[in-house]
Amino acid sequence: MHKLLLHPAAPGRIYQQNHNGVFRSDDHGDTWNAIHMGLASDYGFGLALDLNDADTCFTVPLVPSDYSFRATDGSLRVFRWNGPGRGWKSHSRGLPAQGAYLNVLREGMSHDSLRPCGVYVGTGTGQVYHSADAGRSWRPLALYLPPVLSVSAAVV
Repeated sequence: MHKLLLHPAAPGRIYQQNHNGVFRSDDHGDTWNAIHMGLASDYGFGLALDLNDADTCFTVPLVPSDYSFRATDGSLRVFRWNGPGRGWKSHSRGLPAQGAYLNVLREGMSHDSLRPCGVYVGTGTGQVYHSADAGRSWRPLALYLPPVLSVSAAVV
């Protein structure tokens, strides 16, 4: 398992990302439903939630090519899952679209509790991106850091 998040607004709701995809449980982990159909890849590390909407989560699929896990197609895209029947949608406005062979590690994604929620993505090559509109558009917060191993967000 790469990442496990409990949704505070929905008792029993858990999201997880692992080697085989993204999964959701509504019964405290007794049963799991695969929700990764429609992603560019079922492999990834990062996972974030929309604390205002228990049916929404975010991930960055990675391509496990030659054990060098990189963002799909050389473009950084964050995927937003909008619940059963609505599936995944790719969001990349403001993110690098070409030559961006980046990775996002287990703790490289985070979310805040604002409305709409903020989502944060840090890369293994030192960039941090932020969305203030629940993943619909992005802007860089920092571009020249050492590898970003962990991102945390707090509202003060």
